[in-house]
Amino acid sequence: MEPITGVQGYYAESAERLGRVYESVSFEVVHEALLDLLPDPPARVLDVGAGTGRDAAALAGRGFRVDAVEPVAELRRVAERLHPGSGVRWRAGALPEIPGVQGTYDVVLLSAVWMHLLPEERRVAMRRLAGLLAPGGILLITLRRGEPPADRRMFDIPPEEVAGHGVEAGLKLLRIVDEGADRLGRDAVRWNSIALQLG
Repeated sequence: MEPITGVQGYYAESAERLGRVYESVSFEVVHEALLDLLPDPPARVLDVGAGTGRDAAALAGRGFRVDAVEPVAELRRVAERLHPGSGVRWRAGALPEIPGVQGTYDVVLLSAVWMHLLPEERRVAMRRLAGLLAPGGILLITLRRGEPPADRRMFDIPPEEVAGHGVEAGLKLLRIVDEGADRLGRDAVRWNSIALQLG
């Protein structure tokens, strides 16, 4: 499979700027359509592709036990600086295999991550994510829609495809939400949210 070095290079070079951009919108605003699906804390949460740590830190602040996986070292450093003492365990790792992550989680979150995966990586990644869910665990995915940018690898993936891969991996579809306009004001971007559950 093609490495995601090009994608990682973009995020490494842009880490400081992205820290300001991503943290300008709250976890609650971004994930409003999925918040009611969260279990009670202190459930275990895995944030895959955690970026600058906004979501991981917010979930830890709500009392969840959070592991955050991010392949770009520069983003992890920004996350640790912006969210000191959050209780989040930051670690390196990337889809589709996420090596080194063990155990099961009550929630696995992918916020603005799935659209970077190559078509041949998506089923592999979904099986891996399904295997990280505890019985009854929830997989939450936010999906950027619209024409992909030219400066990094990205795909416009319909939520129905994501849901189909989830069902193939033994998950059931709970919800697809059309979030509509981009929270950062980008006219050509809109978002979908998908919720899947094990068992």
